[in-house]
Amino acid sequence: MRQITRRERLHYQFDNTMSKGSIALIAWLVIISAVVIFAVSIVVYLTQIDEANRSFGELLWVGLMRTMDAGAVGGDTGPWEFLLAMLITTIGGILVFSILIGIFTTGLESKLEQLRKGRSFVAEEGHTVILGWSPQIFMVISELVIANANQRYTCITILGEHDKVEMEDEIRARVGDTGRTRIVCRTGSPIDMTDLEMVNPRSARAIIILSPEDDAPDIHVIKTILALTSGSRKAQPYHIVAAIRDAKNMEVARLAGGNDVQLVLAGDLIARIAAQTCRQSGLSVVYTELLDFGGDEIYFHNEPQLVGKTFGEVLLAYADSTVIGIGYQDGRIQLNPPMPTTLAAGDQVIVIAQDDDTIKLTAVPPSAVAEQALRTAKLSEPKPVRTLILGWNERAPTIIRELDSYVAPGSVVTVMAEIEGWNSAPDLPTCENQTVHYELGDTNDRETLDALQVQTYNYVIVLSYSDTMEVQKADALTLVTLLYLRAIGDAHGNPFSIVSEMLDTRNRQLAEATQADDFIISDRLISLMLAQVAENKQLTAVFQDLFDPEGAEIYLKPASDFVQLGTPINFYTVVEAARRQGGVAIGYRLDSEAHNAAASYGVKVNPQKAQTITFSAADRIVILADN
Repeated sequence: MRQITRRERLHYQFDNTMSKGSIALIAWLVIISAVVIFAVSIVVYLTQIDEANRSFGELLWVGLMRTMDAGAVGGDTGPWEFLLAMLITTIGGILVFSILIGIFTTGLESKLEQLRKGRSFVAEEGHTVILGWSPQIFMVISELVIANANQRYTCITILGEHDKVEMEDEIRARVGDTGRTRIVCRTGSPIDMTDLEMVNPRSARAIIILSPEDDAPDIHVIKTILALTSGSRKAQPYHIVAAIRDAKNMEVARLAGGNDVQLVLAGDLIARIAAQTCRQSGLSVVYTELLDFGGDEIYFHNEPQLVGKTFGEVLLAYADSTVIGIGYQDGRIQLNPPMPTTLAAGDQVIVIAQDDDTIKLTAVPPSAVAEQALRTAKLSEPKPVRTLILGWNERAPTIIRELDSYVAPGSVVTVMAEIEGWNSAPDLPTCENQTVHYELGDTNDRETLDALQVQTYNYVIVLSYSDTMEVQKADALTLVTLLYLRAIGDAHGNPFSIVSEMLDTRNRQLAEATQADDFIISDRLISLMLAQVAENKQLTAVFQDLFDPEGAEIYLKPASDFVQLGTPINFYTVVEAARRQGGVAIGYRLDSEAHNAAASYGVKVNPQKAQTITFSAADRIVILADN
């Protein structure tokens, strides 16, 4: 780790002061003038060279007048020789100070221009560095500000290929007040090793690399990782967090970063969420609740008192927190392990909690579980389903493959899209359980949608044309499609579920008028995950397990599969019902609030276990399970 010298720290503090503009400059001039006047007055007073024998206060006043107005010398008295000498001295002083002021002014203008360019060294330690500039940056900053709200001093340093002042202005407009977190912007290229030195990455607590909006975002990310890791190394490993869009580039990124980098496979992640969400309305809200810092988050917690207890017993150990897995001493993690799994010394529980200081053991109240209200899910043979995908982007093939893991044999997927330059169907993946069809058509044309007989499908996924259009235009076309789908659904009694992908989180408010069942905002989810992993690298393994089809996943299952409907029960009872079926209940969704944004669309993650609630037939239990 580079040692910051005292000179560099003072220089950095001076740079920060001067970069504040004219007010700081005026303040420095006032201070310098006051020092000069005070020093001269002391010399004159102690040497008694003033014939008028003025007091120290009067000398201060005279010095101030001569500093402010060279004409004050005209008030001097004495022989003409003395007056001539004073006149020559005054004229010489005017010339010298004029030149000095000119040089000083030019130097200040140059320095201010340099500071405006954001090219000075950042003398920070333990800060978070963000490399790159994209729309994701505002969400990442907002989440980091919330995460660090209880910290006394935090700093986020940004290195982007934009003007420093423009970046600061845009952050101020889009993020707002950052509280105790200071934002420092520098202009430079993240793949330039010289520019990287400006943000002092070797002293950073975490480094987040953002993907640029160009044709090869993964290449830029990999080059940035190489620029960080190929330079002079620090004693401890870096904590680098980055998103890779194409799975083919994951191995190269790992080779470039080694153990220093934590990677998020963005394309597959969004595709999996889309595939899961289309069959379970509200799932994206659950993921958002877990990933943002505004509500409950995932923590690793040491609890020696639980050593020797089984995972099933631990589920009821916290009244205000939800245990979802175990972090083993050897570094492995397991979500929803078998209920008889025993916690050993050194193991940690993986917990959903409001904050790390709210994770406290509590005794289970007597008769906390209402045995008479417990129910067992009735297993039924899965039936083939029909899924319609409107629109196309690079995530579509992965979504189709993911859907194949969840549907029964004999299912059908129909893809309709229209992209300029296409003369034939795109490469569609081969599936085991479903047949995939492609139709060329305009998804914004009502007659085309009517001809598709949308009402005959169980699920509809509306994808954004993010590969070929800019964000706002792509979202606008998505909105038009959703409006037509709502009209078709209203005409046929809403027989199908609609999940839509939005690119800009601000457009979700407009899209809510279409009454779609769920929205997937790609950049928001990726930004939230990057911020979470930047704060705790252990979460990388948790998210890999959570979004891996082979591991434990989150499901929204009918409340009637677990508890008696229409009867007030507490959440202890729900947790126990899920435990007996091999899962972990982490929350619920109320259908009556499914379209209420203020109530998180009916989703409640990590409710207090003593809380009493009455479920209806349309309500769902949010459960972590293997199937």
